[in-house]
Amino acid sequence: MTRRLAEVAKKVGVSEATVSRVLNGKPGVSEATREAVLTALDVLGYERPTQLRGDRARLVGLVLPELQNPIFPAFAEVVGGALAQQGFTSLLCTRTVGGVSEADYVDLLLQQQVSGVVFAGGFYSQADAPHGHYELIQERKLPTVLVNAAVDHLGFPQVSSDDHVAAEMAIGHLRTLGHRRIGMVLGPRDHIPSRRKLDAFLASDEADPKLVEHTMFSLEGGHAAATRLVAAGVTGIVCASDILALGVIRAVRRAGLDVPGDVSVIGYDDSAMMNCTDPPLTTVRQPIDAMGRAAVEMLMALIERAAVAADELLFEPELVVRASTARARG
Repeated sequence: MTRRLAEVAKKVGVSEATVSRVLNGKPGVSEATREAVLTALDVLGYERPTQLRGDRARLVGLVLPELQNPIFPAFAEVVGGALAQQGFTSLLCTRTVGGVSEADYVDLLLQQQVSGVVFAGGFYSQADAPHGHYELIQERKLPTVLVNAAVDHLGFPQVSSDDHVAAEMAIGHLRTLGHRRIGMVLGPRDHIPSRRKLDAFLASDEADPKLVEHTMFSLEGGHAAATRLVAAGVTGIVCASDILALGVIRAVRRAGLDVPGDVSVIGYDDSAMMNCTDPPLTTVRQPIDAMGRAAVEMLMALIERAAVAADELLFEPELVVRASTARARG
């Protein structure tokens, strides 16, 4: 108990006596200090005293699929900063292969009595993935916001970049440069954002469904998909992420071809350092600053029990033209 008092006091910057008063429900402590002590208990992994467990902690779970893709750390930074401005602390939960699952994190966050959850890139975007833990969140009435496209039946508010518009921008850019044989590298077939990009591609002029590859979101996945597209004679490739685009560029070069001389490549996200790749990557930028702030605003409204419709707020992406695209060879 003494060790716990000391750790919490150090975390908050108050005396052990103040921590003791909070834990014992005694008066003489400001509401801000009380909330800070309870949040420190949650962050340090200590259970709240029984009489204090009715209050939700000023913690918000931020559930991400990975941190290797630079778009997710960037998003975590935006959301964490916006939450801090509202007096909340984010708990970062990252899925690991063969380790802690998204459902495990939901159980943990419910145990910690968090005030809400923001999901980015979760199983909600995959039609064939398990969704039972989202139903549990609905049952517990835990404020939750999803970032980017989800399956239809979950009933949470969403903040999304417009995938259909993003694909139209990329395809239109390649068409303007004279490319006619254009391929796409997308995520898994059940991935909702990839389905939306595919719909835009198939609705475009001269689209060939045979020039669409589905793969995992990884450098290796992009490489394997591009190897098949290059063999099919494409001159332009639109990718569903920057990481996939980097794998595509590697495959084009392994085939003895040049980017953008022989094959133009477009990514999606505009992750950190994409202007430093060789060549600098043309990509479609997700407005993650605006999306992250909007997600937090929606979550705060839910926490304050305001009426928030379970709608999808669509944000306009932006084409960022760099050096991985060029005119098609005549």
